[in-house]
Amino acid sequence: MSAEPLLSVRSLSVDFSTYGRVSHVLRDVSLDVPARRHVALVGESGCGKSVTMKAIMGILAQPPARIVGGEIRFDGRDLLQVRGGEWDAWRGTAMSMVFQDPMTSLNPVFTIGDQMETILKYADRRLGRRRDRRGRLDRVYEVLAQVRMPDPERIAKSYPIMLSGGMRQRVLIAMALLTEPRLLIADEPGTALDVTTQAQILKLLRDLVEERGLALLMITHNLGLVREAADFVYVMYAGAVVERGPAVEIFARPSHPYTRALFDCVPKLSGETTFKGIDGSLPDYGAPPPGCRFAPRCPLAVAMCNRSPDERPVGPNHSAACWRLEEAVA
Repeated sequence: MSAEPLLSVRSLSVDFSTYGRVSHVLRDVSLDVPARRHVALVGESGCGKSVTMKAIMGILAQPPARIVGGEIRFDGRDLLQVRGGEWDAWRGTAMSMVFQDPMTSLNPVFTIGDQMETILKYADRRLGRRRDRRGRLDRVYEVLAQVRMPDPERIAKSYPIMLSGGMRQRVLIAMALLTEPRLLIADEPGTALDVTTQAQILKLLRDLVEERGLALLMITHNLGLVREAADFVYVMYAGAVVERGPAVEIFARPSHPYTRALFDCVPKLSGETTFKGIDGSLPDYGAPPPGCRFAPRCPLAVAMCNRSPDERPVGPNHSAACWRLEEAVA
């Protein structure tokens, strides 16, 4: 990506220690998210996407998680060197998260306005700002209007059960925008929503990126959402990035055997190809296979796959980590 990244992750590695056993969950993960760009991190469930997001946000439970290597830079500053209250205050205006599943992410016993006003109350306290309840509610109405909610004051007085799934998703986006972050991390946006509502949510996110100059990192396994919205794609398998490139390139020329297998899992409306699954399952993170972690499931695996492959170029800004790249893309 040509634009200077707002977020830059380099060689991030994370271990989990549970019951005296160490699991090597992330290994040497690197990615960039420039301002005004929509970047997607894709992969099947359990491949490390959410752990990567939590490490970036600084919300990994430590213990059992431990960052054992790498760096996370936001606007040139190493987040792993920021501690305590300084981190809490600084993060409030740096990045925010749109949580997964609007059906369960909101507290059912408080109104939307109460939940959003409470977020602002504690954010103001961390940032040393003085704003009364009236001022905080005005900000709540303003942000609800920004996410295209009709009659923000009525919505603020509503309980989550009184809203549709799409409206709840917009509320989650509004909550993330309350503190005016520069980076949004969206975890599985559109989960449990119909396709029409998904399209509306994606358009809203695109508009926010363009109008407010935000950087957006979308974490998903939904390739349809990625094709519709992303500028750049990182494909993750078993805690490692195996392919990266512009979205148009990835969809035109998926190159890593795992990326191709993911694409084969998507049913085709034309019926030209047979729907396929991926044989096997993710490896045991406590005892991962040597070399390429996808090798036990890969139809192209040979003896050399017992050594970790380097990333090799496929095209402009497009690369994949595979020893048999020529055979994979043939």
